[in-house]
Amino acid sequence: MFENKSGILLIGGLGFFLFAFVSNALVPILMYRHLPEKTAEQLVTQNVLYQFEDLRLRYPEQFEKYVGEANEQNAADMLRLGRRVYVGEACWHCHSQFVRPVSNESRRWGPVSETPEYQNELQRPVLFGTRRVGPDLSREGGRRGNDWHTVHFFNPSSVSTGSPMPKYPWFFDGSPDKPNKRGLALILYVQWLGSWLDSYPMYEKYVPINESMSNPLE
Repeated sequence: MFENKSGILLIGGLGFFLFAFVSNALVPILMYRHLPEKTAEQLVTQNVLYQFEDLRLRYPEQFEKYVGEANEQNAADMLRLGRRVYVGEACWHCHSQFVRPVSNESRRWGPVSETPEYQNELQRPVLFGTRRVGPDLSREGGRRGNDWHTVHFFNPSSVSTGSPMPKYPWFFDGSPDKPNKRGLALILYVQWLGSWLDSYPMYEKYVPINESMSNPLE
């Protein structure tokens, strides 16, 4: 085996695989094994609450019908549902959620992903992904408004010319201004992605849910 090029390449390939496994899997496991896993309730930050309230104000009838009150517990429950919808619709097949520490990744998608970001119930299993038919979504939250996301799910090509993404009319009660429970949950989940970062492009202070907001984007 060691007398020909293919044998040397095989041994070298196995060696690099073992090194990658130890450095990228075992070492992080050992480093963060004592880090507690956060629940969905603990992930409902001010940024998430802002997006939740914004959904209520934009789609009041649909929100009242499928969600009820815009409180923290409902937001956590909707995040769980949004995650299940995301996985069930195989969104992970075309969108990764892992900004890699290689050439220009951070310039395209934002800060390189860190281990603690995945230590929560909404990252089980972790959707690292390998394909990027669509953009990486690790930092998607807050980059676009909820209206954009509703139209995008209803008819992707209407806001992204030439998009290969399929339409998702079953997330709506007929039209893009009537997202159903699964649609609202999925939008909230997408807006959650990256909401834990200081660079999240939202507002410094969340306006409390019980406080009047004529337009949350002003």
